[in-house]
Amino acid sequence: GGGKDSQRLDRDSLVAWARERFEVDLTVDEVKNKQRPELAALLIEKSTASQSRAMEAWDAADEKIEQLFHDANEGTLARDAADGNGALDSLTQWLEDHLGQEVTTQQFAKLDRDELTRRVSMMVEDKYRPEIRRMERHLLLEIVDDAWKGHLLAMDHLKSSIGLVGYAQMDAKVEYKREGMRLFESMWESIGERIIDLVFRMEQLDEQFVGSTWVETSASHAQAQTVSEMADAQQQAIDNSGDVKVETIRNRGDRVGRNDPCPCGSGKKYKNCCLRSQGVA
Repeated sequence: GGGKDSQRLDRDSLVAWARERFEVDLTVDEVKNKQRPELAALLIEKSTASQSRAMEAWDAADEKIEQLFHDANEGTLARDAADGNGALDSLTQWLEDHLGQEVTTQQFAKLDRDELTRRVSMMVEDKYRPEIRRMERHLLLEIVDDAWKGHLLAMDHLKSSIGLVGYAQMDAKVEYKREGMRLFESMWESIGERIIDLVFRMEQLDEQFVGSTWVETSASHAQAQTVSEMADAQQQAIDNSGDVKVETIRNRGDRVGRNDPCPCGSGKKYKNCCLRSQGVA
């Protein structure tokens, strides 16, 4: 009896999840007598239907955007393209009715066609492919965080060694700025490459990591820095570093005379002991 009850509870949860995820009218009675392969086939069927609705939604959104920017030149803002014809209001109303996205015309007013298309595309993805969107966000946060910490460590190493360029008659501060910007640009380019590489190889990642992207958590993250904010932080660190002074290397130990007792404690004179072993006549 206990096993059947727990199985029933699992099916209740599965049905509740499928209703919300695929927006379908599914009941427990429809799945209570189905075996695992039959349940999998049913969920795939519902998922396929959901993706078909996603394509229909995107086609409808694309049509709305086309109506808005029909005769507009490239780079024209949405508010100028609309010109009071109601197309922008129609788009925002459609987003609210079909995607549950509450946006205002003011939020879209200063966007051109490419940016508006990108925003609407993200809304469609959030509606019909939330797991993929969460996975992408998780990857982005993890990789940016790791890359930024690695960059800060590299800058610390650079700061500790940049003084050596003084031996080559080069300005240490100028070289620090130049090399710092090179490291920053290299870091930023690597972020995109790493994200794309991981997204296309998701099947090779740890199952626990993949599974975690399907679970909504209550964890909150600080807002990620933009590229310009990272660059400003980089420049501020450079400006605060001050002039790097090249210190002359000096031997601050006590000088041992040739006829003094050898510091090794052998009792011999320095010239007949360690000095001779160093190859000095």
